[in-house]
Amino acid sequence: MAATLSLSFSSIDPQNHRFTTVTTTAAKTTRRFTLSTPLHKPPNPHFKLSSSSHSQSQTLTDPFIKPGKFLTNTELDTLQHLESYLYSHQLKSGTVWVRVMRDSEVDAIVCLLAESFAESMMFPKGYIDVLRFLVKQYLIERRTSMPHMATLIAFYRGNGNRNGDGDGDDDEEEMQLAGTVEISFNENGANSNLPSPTPPRDSPYICNMAVDKPLRRRGIGWHLLKASEELISQISSSGEAYLHCRMIDEAPFTMYTKADYKIVTTDSVLVLLMLQRRKHLMRKKLPLKSMPSETDVSSSDE
Repeated sequence: MAATLSLSFSSIDPQNHRFTTVTTTAAKTTRRFTLSTPLHKPPNPHFKLSSSSHSQSQTLTDPFIKPGKFLTNTELDTLQHLESYLYSHQLKSGTVWVRVMRDSEVDAIVCLLAESFAESMMFPKGYIDVLRFLVKQYLIERRTSMPHMATLIAFYRGNGNRNGDGDGDDDEEEMQLAGTVEISFNENGANSNLPSPTPPRDSPYICNMAVDKPLRRRGIGWHLLKASEELISQISSSGEAYLHCRMIDEAPFTMYTKADYKIVTTDSVLVLLMLQRRKHLMRKKLPLKSMPSETDVSSSDE
């Protein structure tokens, strides 16, 4: 199932180098990434997918926290939960894992988002480097809003050829970076340039979903959405989530309606005068769930 990308950030006008707001929704990128370090099957649901991962004791020193920024006890608990969060699901073709993006993975996500955005806007190839720079600045700036927002990334490993002579484990494919999605949990994590129709700033919002083109139609976008909803239910007390979908994007719209998102409102035709596509603002009611306690996590590991 296709997923969509909805970027909203300040970009440079190539004619006069002034900053202007750009909002779009796009198909997924064609770039494929492979993790630099081969990974094995996780021994428990709290494994780390990259060599740069931090333990919970290191969570509070993660460089995305601004120097001099003080966090409440609730924010510290949420930050630790984001650091240890892991969603996994077995697909017919392989396995997908979703967790919060690490600092060392920003560049890979920049390429994923920049190429998707460039494809949707039909930018010339010479503009892609500028776009990557802008997307990277956007991601770095957004990470300073944690734990009120989070950028999730999906990893995928195909089953490979299980008809060989071995037991099947040796035939598994390498784990790959497959997709990404951004969540804001409340007003403190909301993007300053939300696209129209504007969702409530104090409500959770899902955006910037992209899946690597070779890995589309495997259910990865669906599980990025499910992981986002799960985190929102655990962290936010709002009980709902919002997202945008362009009217021309039939496949994403089908996925969202299948996931029980309903149209709240739709862009006016006047947005066409600003060279933008008309979009639906969609909403879904979510159940409230509490974050797992340390006791629950220990029991799960055992």
